Amino acid sequence: MPASNVQLSPLPRLLVSVRDPAEAEVARLAGADLIDAKNPDRGALGALDPTQVREIVGRVAGGAVTSAVADPEPAAIAAMAATGVDWVKTGLDSDRRREPAAFAALAAAAPNHLIAVLFAEDGPAADLIPHLARAGFTGAMIDTAGKHGARLPDLAPPGDLAAFTQACRAHGLMSGLAGSLRVIDIPPLAEHGPDYLGFRGGLCRDFDRCSGIDPLRIAEALRVLRPNQRDAA
Repeated sequence: MPASNVQLSPLPRLLVSVRDPAEAEVARLAGADLIDAKNPDRGALGALDPTQVREIVGRVAGGAVTSAVADPEPAAIAAMAATGVDWVKTGLDSDRRREPAAFAALAAAAPNHLIAVLFAEDGPAADLIPHLARAGFTGAMIDTAGKHGARLPDLAPPGDLAAFTQACRAHGLMSGLAGSLRVIDIPPLAEHGPDYLGFRGGLCRDFDRCSGIDPLRIAEALRVLRPNQRDAA
């Protein structure tokens, strides 16, 4: 897969997680910057079948950046990278965080395309960024492992989030913040300067992450993200 030539905005961009090609099309047409493929029924990092991810990539071609969740094993990461997504996301739980020597093998499965997802429940993550950069990761995100009400701002102090995004910038990694976010979370989180803010349940009908994406909620998020620009939706 060729290296991504995506140009990042100085403002946070909107990542919307989708479960199938139909939702991907809804999110793309509503103006999402990044279409993120994952299975919400399997928690924070449930991977879809690569065949379905390939269909999502084809559905949004030319209209949005794409990423997809892969299990944290080299073979699964390589299979997801082969779908044509711009980036592959894989989770590093508390056990894997303690083994930075193993990071390089994961990054080698998707050279220049792998994003580490770190969980807020596992504590501050800024100290891991130099190890990820040396291993060859392209970026890092903080998300919440649990999806039962606690939001990222409930679990991670502002100082920890600021240190994380600053470390990513210092080491040339793309950064993202996610975790049961609502639109009201955009202004305070945007102050930390992440490249992306990630949403699922906050942009779904009835705020239920297992329900469908609501394009009106995407439009609302974009209005808050881009107050001085014409609504992308």
